[in-house]
Formats: sequence, C-alpha cells, structure tokens
Amino acid sequence: MRGRVRGPAIFAGLLLLTLVLMLPAPAPAPARAAEPAPGVSGAVPPAGPAVGESIATYDVVLTLGADGVLYVRETITYDFDQTGEHGIVRHVPFRVGDRVYDVRNVRTSSSTGAPSRARMTRFLHDVRISVGDRHREVRGRQAYVIEYEVGRAFTPRAGHDELVWDAIGTSWRVPIGNAAVRVEAPVPLRHVTCRAGAPGATTRCLRDRDGPYAVDFIQTMLAPHEGMKIRVRLPKHAVAVAPPRYVPPRWTGGWPGTAALAMALGAVALIVRRPVPRRRAGVGLAAAGLLLIVADAGDEVAARGVWAFSLGDRCLAGLALLIVGAGIMCAYRAPSVPGMRGGRPPA
Repeated sequence: MRGRVRGPAIFAGLLLLTLVLMLPAPAPAPARAAEPAPGVSGAVPPAGPAVGESIATYDVVLTLGADGVLYVRETITYDFDQTGEHGIVRHVPFRVGDRVYDVRNVRTSSSTGAPSRARMTRFLHDVRISVGDRHREVRGRQAYVIEYEVGRAFTPRAGHDELVWDAIGTSWRVPIGNAAVRVEAPVPLRHVTCRAGAPGATTRCLRDRDGPYAVDFIQTMLAPHEGMKIRVRLPKHAVAVAPPRYVPPRWTGGWPGTAALAMALGAVALIVRRPVPRRRAGVGLAAAGLLLIVADAGDEVAARGVWAFSLGDRCLAGLALLIVGAGIMCAYRAPSVPGMRGGRPPA
C-alpha cells in the first residue's frame, strides 16, 4: 500500500510546489530608518557567497535616444579571487510585473584581454548575459564592457514621459566600491533623480556634475544586491515614445480552475482507498489534460513569446486532469501486494 501512495503523492506535491513558486513574491516593506548621507550606502554588507571578490568600479552611461530607445554602456572592473572564475554574469530585467521590455543588440568586450564572448538566455524575468569562456578561467582584476539597447523603456504620462531604470541592478552578489551613472539626453535634463540601495531602503545618490544635456551621479560602498535607480522626466514629444507592452500575469486562474485543481489533489488521495480505475482511463485523462494545457499556452506563446505564458482556468483544469491521470498510472506502476494484480484490487 505504501508503494502505491508514494508515486502519486510525490508527483502531486511537485506540481503543487511548482504552482506555489510561480506566484509573485510580496513586495518588501519600506524601511523607516533615518536616511544616510547622499553618496553613501546605508546598508551593512551581508556575507556573500563570493568571498574575496568585488567590483572595484562600475561606470554606466544611459543615453536616451531621440527614437525612444535606451542605449546602455556598462564598464565593470571586477576583482576575481585566486581560485579563478570563467567570467561574469549580468542580469538585465526584461519583465517587471506585467510589463515587458525589449532588451536587444548585446555587445561585450574586455580592455584587459579577458575572454568576453557573450551568451544570452531568458528566464522568468531576466535576460542573463554571461560574459567569458567556459573553458578558460580568469583571476585578478579584469575589465568588461557590456552594451545593449532597451526598447519600450519610457512610460507616457499625462504631462510628461518618464523613464525608470536601475542602472546597476540588484542581482550582483558582491560589493561595489565605486559606482557612477551618467544620463545623456537630446534635450535639456531638468528632472532627473537617483536613489541607491536595496528595494525599499534607498538613499539619494550624490550628484556629481550637471550639464544641459547630461547629469552624473556617483555612489560608494554599495553592498551586494544594491542598485542605483534612475528616474527621468522629459517633456512630451522630446523623444519618440513607443507604447508600453504588457502581458497577462503569471496567475490568471479564477475559482473554477483553482477548485478543479484542489479536487484533483483530493482525488489522488482517494485513489489508494478505492478500486483504481483502469490504466487506460489514466492515460486518457493525462492526455486530455496535456492537450488542454498546450491549447491554453499555445495562444499566449504564439502571440507574446514563451515567457508571457500564464496559468489560466483552462491550464489549471488541464493540470487537474493530468494529476488524476498520472496518479492512476503511478498506482499501476507500483509494486504489487498480496491479493492485488498490477496494483489494482481484484474485482
């Protein structure tokens, strides 16, 4: 009997865990501590996994194109420890909430001769830019340059157009000694701000130099997972702003789909206590559920791309059928016990 329970229970548990992990995480509560002085991070650097590694300098140039595209150039001076690494990994968000950005035309190089081949992968919310060589290790101080473009980065407002972009990101797991961000625009910049730190606990960046078409910000001693968020307000029609692109949330299911999924999990638990249906029925239920999932996902993937897929009622109903069908098939694959044939009690 234990063998019959283990298969369906593990399968159902893994599916349930997957659904839970896909739910959006709650936003962190804003900190109410006193704000540190501009240009100095207010967080205590936590112990990071990369002991001995750090970023000495991180220079970013954000060029606001007249075509509405954000042109980014990052120069990263990275100090590797003596154990050696294959390069660096930069995570650039292409999805924030339900909004997606067009991250494209990635180019990389190194002024210190380090391997600088770029590999791009998209996963969940980020574009993962791996710079280096899988077969070569680097040590000591190395400098990398990463260039890319971001389309649909501006947000049209009633009286102005706005850009909000974290120039460094919060995915770095090493401290950053000195960071500088330069914002350039085709029109005079009158409303530009910078906040540094972790989400919910930021401080004003130090404004270094101002010009009619460029503004510089600097920040020292950034802890791991701290960034520099830039906010720019431009007059209407200063740049050509493309309409923002939105995709459905990860979870769009309502009560019908959720109830069907809950009933399926309960049905799996009852399989071990009642006569198991024929294996052919389990195969049919699993196939029907898989077809329903593919049909639901196919429309969204074809229209918006792979990472725009969301869990709707049709997908949840398909998961319910797939869980029940898999539970029946797992019961038949379980080792036989006395008085049973093929995992099914005799009629």
